[in-house]
Amino acid sequence: MKRTFILFFLILGSFSITAQDFQGKAYYKTKTTMDFGSWGDKMSSERKKMMKERMRPYLEPTFILTFEREKSVYKEQERLDAPGSGGRSGWGKMMSGNSGPIFKNLKTKKFIQDSEFMGKKFLITDSVNKFNWVLEKEQKMIGNYLCFKATAEIPRKKTISSEWRKLEKSDSTDIQNDYIKVNAWYSPQIPIANGPSEFDGLPGLILELNYEKTVILCTKVVMNPEKKIQINEPRKGEVVSKNEYDKIVEVKVKEMREMYRGPRSKR
Repeated sequence: MKRTFILFFLILGSFSITAQDFQGKAYYKTKTTMDFGSWGDKMSSERKKMMKERMRPYLEPTFILTFEREKSVYKEQERLDAPGSGGRSGWGKMMSGNSGPIFKNLKTKKFIQDSEFMGKKFLITDSVNKFNWVLEKEQKMIGNYLCFKATAEIPRKKTISSEWRKLEKSDSTDIQNDYIKVNAWYSPQIPIANGPSEFDGLPGLILELNYEKTVILCTKVVMNPEKKIQINEPRKGEVVSKNEYDKIVEVKVKEMREMYRGPRSKR
């Protein structure tokens, strides 16, 4: 009852914001714990430490969610990488399979992922995901915003790295469940049903996400910036559905796997 009253109060207090068109930017810091898998068993601790340091730009990128009432773009923040760090290019970027901005239109339910894979640009088109969120009782402060917890189970993404790990499994029973649990923290004080990456659908902006080995945390929100925001739908790239793109990734990974195994099998 207390939680319901607080939530109602926050939504009521947000009417002054929803009564007018508003825009904003939310800054997110992400961190993914590196999993070396079975091939890391033979690596020394020093080697692992060096690998983690080189992969830091890939594992800890920062993003900006530029939003208005119905549309948004989630894009990695540009950064100047130190010499020799490798940045978010090359193998690390390719392995993510999630390199470009994400455009969402919540009114039309349109989702577009601007992605570059194996040197080719794609526009992955889909409908905005419908998450079966379960609203929990827990609450906490993130910065100046009171947030509430929600949980959901979502399908595991297909990327080069995940498909590669799947092919490495000799026994299909070793493959983990195709669904993962997501913990989200949202604030009704920012009354838009949006959030970082593909996540949305809660009664307030999502300010924190936890799933598998990844944490996404909002570090700053700027409402109604002086410079008017213009959000445009991406147009450049081959238009494919998510299923078509997943198939492209799967086929290419198998090709790479065969190329990788070929020279070794001849020894």
